[in-house]
Amino acid sequence: QVQLVESGGGLVQPGDSLRLSCTTSGLTFNTYAMGWFRQAPVKAREFVSAISRVNQTPYYADSVKWRFTISRDNAKNTLYLQMNDLTPGDTGVYYCAAYSGSYYFTETTVGYWGQGIQVTVSS
Repeated sequence: QVQLVESGGGLVQPGDSLRLSCTTSGLTFNTYAMGWFRQAPVKAREFVSAISRVNQTPYYADSVKWRFTISRDNAKNTLYLQMNDLTPGDTGVYYCAAYSGSYYFTETTVGYWGQGIQVTVSS
């Protein structure tokens, strides 16, 4: 029923930019706060960014603040993550998330996950 599909990942060099998209179906998009998590090899999944439902208030991990911009288009049921000035530390699998709770900085409140998409930053 519920499906979240990420796109826009790939292999880039340090300093490059990528724009991730998360298209959703099977849920009332406007009723969910949305977010992005990422997981590097042999590391735990970590919070990257989140955005509230209607007011569209953004939240960012300190490691990506000023470089990443989260946005959503409720008319298109789509979540975005613009990633600028990428570094090797940004490498990992990026997951789109739909929250079922109000605390954005933990996986505990995530109701639905995308399948993940690889982002590799390497020279």
